[in-house]
Amino acid sequence: QVQLVESGGGLVQPGGSLRLSCAASGFTFSVSGMRWYRQAPGKERELVARISSGGRITNYDDSVKGRFTISRDNANDMVYLQMNSLKPEDTAVYYCNAQLFSTKWGPGTQVTVSS
Repeated sequence: QVQLVESGGGLVQPGGSLRLSCAASGFTFSVSGMRWYRQAPGKERELVARISSGGRITNYDDSVKGRFTISRDNANDMVYLQMNSLKPEDTAVYYCNAQLFSTKWGPGTQVTVSS
């Protein structure tokens, strides 16, 4: 079955960086676009970044453009989110999601940006 496991979250000061990882299994990873979402307390889940199956095309929400970079490793079924210049408003639980299995979610990883 489809499994997604996020890791790499933590507590970081404003201006800091984190790199999130997502290990995918149970499907042919290389044929699916991948997305990163986040959900802050009391807010709806929102799309942060997405990447095409081959990795050539990426898109970002305006709130993270220029600060976050999504990438993928199709040889190892991994997707990453490099987050730089973090702000308190980036605090949320971050989830990866496969375009072809959009109803499947992992446990997420908590990112807290605070001084």
